[in-house]
Amino acid sequence: MKNKWGIGSLLVLSFVLSACGSSSDETSGDSENQSNDSETREVEHAMGTAEIEGDPERVVSLFQGANDAAVALDVEPVAIVESWVEQPVYKYLRDDLEGVDQVGEETQPNLEEVAKQQPDVIFANKDRHEDIYDELSQIAPTVMIDEIYGWKDTVDLMGQSLDQEEESEELLDEWDERVADFKSQMEEEGHFPVEAAITNFRADHARIFYTGFGGGILNELGFDRPDNHKEDTWGVKLTSKESIPEMNADVIFNFNSGTEKDEIQQTYEEWTGHPLWQELDAVQDDNVHNVDEVTWNSAGGYLAANHMLDDLYEIYDLEDENNE
Repeated sequence: MKNKWGIGSLLVLSFVLSACGSSSDETSGDSENQSNDSETREVEHAMGTAEIEGDPERVVSLFQGANDAAVALDVEPVAIVESWVEQPVYKYLRDDLEGVDQVGEETQPNLEEVAKQQPDVIFANKDRHEDIYDELSQIAPTVMIDEIYGWKDTVDLMGQSLDQEEESEELLDEWDERVADFKSQMEEEGHFPVEAAITNFRADHARIFYTGFGGGILNELGFDRPDNHKEDTWGVKLTSKESIPEMNADVIFNFNSGTEKDEIQQTYEEWTGHPLWQELDAVQDDNVHNVDEVTWNSAGGYLAANHMLDDLYEIYDLEDENNE
């Protein structure tokens, strides 16, 4: 992303400083009174420390995991970025976020539109927004989460920033309880140890995800990765059906991605109809499960993690007493 923003971002920054200055002049009297009575919290994050006054009301979210966490914390942002699929907002968040202003894409938010929102705090992600941190910080205190799929850090830092630490801790405690229950039942039912693979078919190739959102959750839940999937990287892109044996695992969770639906379906059918696919352990044991792309990959948030766990309780026919 280096130099991606270029001169355009400097022009936007000029607008930002002008807009923020104008807004400050118009509300100087009120803000002085508020600042005297409000507490300033220092929130340490991936790129420094944000000083946040009072209880922020105008929240801007610049990545999907923060959109998700805002809903989990019962916060309605004044602006968000567009979803990767199911635009403009993921279906599972629409009841809460439909109609909320949009400020561009996660990979390139519109700084002018962000500034127009006059936010009290901005939630961004270092993987996406490191190069525009200074510009964002000129607009409002900006809390930068380190990793795009670091959804627990997102919940934690948003809780600190929004004076909702008790609420964020409660959410994470509830997650830990569900994880412990799931792992216990999987052990009791004899499902562990088990090696899992996450596969993904696209219009012209296939992928195996080693880490990322879904891979990280499977690891936390006690699933193992096949030895050839343990490289510390996102995964691998496969362009030849001769590579199908690399997908071998005890259980396969698959989702398809892309807008070229016909081409994707053709690729999926060609690969899963290949003799090498039929030799995979998961295929022979009827243990291949097609799952939702948003839940297992794109959303990257607390609520999505719980939806993924919902899927796994159902797949393994376990009692989910902590989610009734």
